[in-house]
Amino acid sequence: MTLTHTPAPTNTRLNRLFAPTSIAVVGASASPGKLGSVMLDAINRGSDGTVTAYGINPKGAGDGFHVSLAAATESHGAPIDLAVLCIPAVATPAALREAADCGVGAALICSGGFAEAGPDGIALQNQLADITAETGIRLLGPNTSGFFRPGNTTVSFVPTVEHINRGTVAVVAASGGMNHALSFLLSEQGVGVGLGVGLGNSVDVTSVDVLEYLSEDPTVTAIALHVESVDDGQALLAAVRKVTAEKPIVAIVVGRSDVSAFSESHTGALATSWKTTRALLAEAGAVVVDSERQLVDALAVLSRTRLTAAPTPGIGLVTAQAGPGLMILDELLAQDVQVPTLTGSTQAGLSELLPPLTFQANPVDTGRPGATFGNVLATTAADPGIDALAVYALAEPDAIDLAAAVRESGVHTDVPVVLGIGGPGEAVGKTSASAAEIGVPVLPSPTALATGISALVHDARSRYLRAADPRPTATATATATATATALSLPADEATAKDLLDALGIATPQRRVCTDRTAAHQALTEITLPVAVKILDATVVHKTEIGGVHLGIRTAEDLDTALDALDAIGAPAYLVESMATSGVDLFLGARRDPVFGPIVVAGLGGTAAEAIGDVAIRSHHLTHAAAAAMLDDLQCAPLLDGWRGGPVLNRDEFAHLAVTVAGYLAAHPEISDIEINPLRLTPTGLTALDAVILPAPNRPTALEGELQ
Repeated sequence: MTLTHTPAPTNTRLNRLFAPTSIAVVGASASPGKLGSVMLDAINRGSDGTVTAYGINPKGAGDGFHVSLAAATESHGAPIDLAVLCIPAVATPAALREAADCGVGAALICSGGFAEAGPDGIALQNQLADITAETGIRLLGPNTSGFFRPGNTTVSFVPTVEHINRGTVAVVAASGGMNHALSFLLSEQGVGVGLGVGLGNSVDVTSVDVLEYLSEDPTVTAIALHVESVDDGQALLAAVRKVTAEKPIVAIVVGRSDVSAFSESHTGALATSWKTTRALLAEAGAVVVDSERQLVDALAVLSRTRLTAAPTPGIGLVTAQAGPGLMILDELLAQDVQVPTLTGSTQAGLSELLPPLTFQANPVDTGRPGATFGNVLATTAADPGIDALAVYALAEPDAIDLAAAVRESGVHTDVPVVLGIGGPGEAVGKTSASAAEIGVPVLPSPTALATGISALVHDARSRYLRAADPRPTATATATATATATALSLPADEATAKDLLDALGIATPQRRVCTDRTAAHQALTEITLPVAVKILDATVVHKTEIGGVHLGIRTAEDLDTALDALDAIGAPAYLVESMATSGVDLFLGARRDPVFGPIVVAGLGGTAAEAIGDVAIRSHHLTHAAAAAMLDDLQCAPLLDGWRGGPVLNRDEFAHLAVTVAGYLAAHPEISDIEINPLRLTPTGLTALDAVILPAPNRPTALEGELQ
């Protein structure tokens, strides 16, 4: 096979790192088995002939070796693109400084012993950061096994990397080990890798830098992103939004369980909430998966095809075996993928092509595939509710060539088609190769097919939800009023609700009472029954200290409640009309230490903290994304008229969520805004309680919901 050098992206500072034409290995040795010699040998064997490699060893060691970087630069006749430092940690700062002084464009540090190793290592890592900041040399690592472009350039000391097939998927992994692990899996699936990068400790080059680089790389069609920790959440989300507008990203995030101690020893980086990271990556456009197997299945599809952005793409499922078809259908529905019933005219057309006892409404059960299989695919795809086809069959070469059926029908030129094939490797491999020629992905099992189709749908849906929404997030009057409101922090409940009123968020009728006489007067002025609460900006959880009394109708009831509030030192009282019964939600906005302003919503009360059934978005959420936000919840059926209950107006909720998020983002003096409960009643949403807390104090009001 003839290999051509991969064209590098233009207008980027990382070309000298990822597309070098000259590489110097500092610490290279002629002794087999040493890290430097293994790396130099890998570079020489993995190059397509366009890379000149030099070994740097103070003692010299024969042809191709030089005693210093300066000597290698003189021999090369120009500054060297990349220096690979295979030396002990204590020696790397001086070597990095020397590389910068010699005009080297980028460096890669393989050794560990930096931030993950304790105080001394942190000091060494800080020296590296200072050098990169002062000189502009780009640095990958330390503590990484490197990177590779199969068929072009290998800068990795893992010897089996040469078995990774060339492809169009880039791997950006927090660790060098996961870079290789994912790349091997992608290669085995027939997807292949265009660039694989292990970031290591990310002193300089981060996932953000690599994603931006890949956005300009025409040879990369999709990206695998492995995340262990996040330093600059907003920069990461901005990069994901930018890239996914053009090419898909499939992300896997470590941290479902408490692995923080091991994570810190591995990367030395700041870990953030696993749930928050996953939710915000998905909102930004990434397809977030639970395992490396799912990542490979998703990329097998998204590296070859992509749906047009749409809110609910419809999938046509055609299967030659009912049992696997049921498994696929079950998984698609569990992933909230629409498998719509085909129109009457489509079913009539299928009835002329298939045996009478087969199911034809969607899924379409063909029975043993035959000569009409291609026509069945074309007829199903032509249905107005179908945006893509999922096709599963066992390999039966004597009955049908599935790839040929797709090619001859031409259906793949109208809608994305994904094949799932079961059978012996030789038969499946032959079909996969034929399908690849026409850009049709092939997956090896019913579950894999469902995963790939789900990724296709969620990618299209997230792009739709991120599209510009022309509807205003709040009325001009409410925004102006809220901006003009003098907010004293910390704010008590009445002040917080005054702000919500100004933002156009409904709150109950209420009176602020500084003495018992005013409280009794309020009882005669507002709708009964009332709630009587302690009014104290320093008390966040009023119920826990006996600061809330409900169902007050009479003067006697009121006096009893006021006696209890006086006993806990209430400086003032809030007398408030009680809302009708309904479903209690919470809606909060807070400043996450990694991602900045975020929005959190879920079932109200302490149940949300115990169950963890929450939806999380960034403050960049659009109206459309906010309207769909609560669909993430397991309790979502409660919001759709469960057993005669109230129905949530998604647009009303979206207005509240976007408004609260926008206000927090625009007011850095506030750290948290929490509405809990936010009651859904037959007449709409009403904020029954509200808390606003000042920055930089970071309260625990929402932390339970974020874990």
